[in-house]
Amino acid sequence: MISIDLNADLGEGFGRWRLTDDERLLSVVTSANVACGFHAGDAVTMRRVCELAAERGVRIGAQVSYRDLAGFGRRAMDVPPAELAAEVAYQIGALEVFARAAGTRVSYVKPHGALYNRVVHDEEQAAAVVDGVVLADATLPVLGLPGSRLLKVAERAGLPAVTEAFADRAYTEQGTLVPRGQDGAVITDADAVVERSVDLARSGTVASHSGERIPVRARSLCLHGDTPGAVELARRVRGGLESSGVRVEAFV
Repeated sequence: MISIDLNADLGEGFGRWRLTDDERLLSVVTSANVACGFHAGDAVTMRRVCELAAERGVRIGAQVSYRDLAGFGRRAMDVPPAELAAEVAYQIGALEVFARAAGTRVSYVKPHGALYNRVVHDEEQAAAVVDGVVLADATLPVLGLPGSRLLKVAERAGLPAVTEAFADRAYTEQGTLVPRGQDGAVITDADAVVERSVDLARSGTVASHSGERIPVRARSLCLHGDTPGAVELARRVRGGLESSGVRVEAFV
């Protein structure tokens, strides 16, 4: 049977401000990308999400970012490689404390926002992220875009490289994500998102921004927790996958 993991960005709050409906999304997804304090999240939020994820058997991933709370980690930044590696390890280590306290552990690492997009093509920044992961735990899988420099560097370092796809984001013909600033970059039609999810899981292909079908083979499917109606959309995606014969389960 075909299987796929569902991951979502969670813990994206700070103090009294909450962006994601963590509790309800954790009843749908199989992996949680938890903000580690650099683009969102704080100690209390991280602890709470880890406890909720552990209760539901959801895998915990460290969503590491550039240090950019004001820009939600979506602004391009130039960070020296040694500094970036140390900051990636720092974020993983912080989340690991709360995961262990909840009776579980950090199971994988995924970059966020501008860092995620940068390491698709930038070998130096990709190597810095991998160095940080190795510093924290040399067994952790790394989640990223198929064909990215990040996954290639991770494989060379002996880390498990896990490919992911985005049902609610438009793709270029080269298999990269259309930048958020462009029209149509985010797909908001729920029926289209469900259809694309099933397509990605069953055929390993998706329609690009121009309509051309492109290969996007992924072990995990990302559902953005900060979009309007995220919980209901996640439920519909999971239901669509399961009704089409796709088993939804964590990749680790």
